[in-house]
Amino acid sequence: MSSVYFIFQQTMFFTIPLLIVALGGMFSERSGIINIALEGIMIIGAFCSILFIHLTEGFLSGQVQLLLAIGVAALSGLLFSLLHAYASVNMKADQTISGTALNMFAPAFAIFIARILQGVQQIQFTNTFRIESVPVLGNIPVIGNLFFKNTYITTYIGFLILILSYIVIYKTKFGLRLRACGEHPQAADSVGINVYKMQYAGVLISGALGGIGGLVFVVPTSTNFNATVAGYGFLALAVLIFGQWKPLRIFWASLFFGFMKTIAASYSGIAVLEGLGIPSYIYKMIPYVATLIVLVFTSKNSQAPRASGIPYDKGVR
Repeated sequence: MSSVYFIFQQTMFFTIPLLIVALGGMFSERSGIINIALEGIMIIGAFCSILFIHLTEGFLSGQVQLLLAIGVAALSGLLFSLLHAYASVNMKADQTISGTALNMFAPAFAIFIARILQGVQQIQFTNTFRIESVPVLGNIPVIGNLFFKNTYITTYIGFLILILSYIVIYKTKFGLRLRACGEHPQAADSVGINVYKMQYAGVLISGALGGIGGLVFVVPTSTNFNATVAGYGFLALAVLIFGQWKPLRIFWASLFFGFMKTIAASYSGIAVLEGLGIPSYIYKMIPYVATLIVLVFTSKNSQAPRASGIPYDKGVR
């Protein structure tokens, strides 16, 4: 059973950031704006929040420090996504090119600022955030070992974001208007909905969640940040497509890819896989090969928002 607990906990470490970032991408695309800048947003969010952790280690630690870092990650991701929102909404720029530019800019910016501040690009931090056992809940048989031991508060925040995303998208006036702008912005505009404001809102929510996702990816899996999130922003886009832009489907897609990533990163800790003698690079390829296979078989049935990626011009009907 110890192997089962290990695999499940590792899967959560990889699933939660995918879930948060893909949900962020969902809000943007539901508003009609394609956001392939998720990789860059994750890098900026991780950079600013890990730098915050590094600079406050002398007088902050534990869950309070992590919660404050999450706020920093959300704010930095939101501000960075403003660039994409302005280019896509105000300038009517090609959304793919805008996102690509931000993806190229983010790691260069993180490396440049890190070297200015400390002489090296790698930012070290001390992980004081792991929860060995949640009081009371950690003692529950089986469930306690799965969900409430050797965990992080970010896991519970990820599930909270999933629940809130579902409620916002399907149970609120804002969600209805957001979906209307992504499907038929002209019709939404005709009944008084400000399409531009809704698109800004979608991209900014995407930026905030993408920034949080960057921090959530780094903290459980490393003790330093080196201006990369290992392609997780692009993997989140695959999760978004596989999940058909729907919160619950995105969760199951995140779980699948999180499990694939667990095999790639933690195979040496799984006795059965370690004993097979398969070269390590084969395991490391698994998540990306799985991505290609899944997209090949699901892309034909894709049901993306119809106006996603098409710049909205108020004067054109």
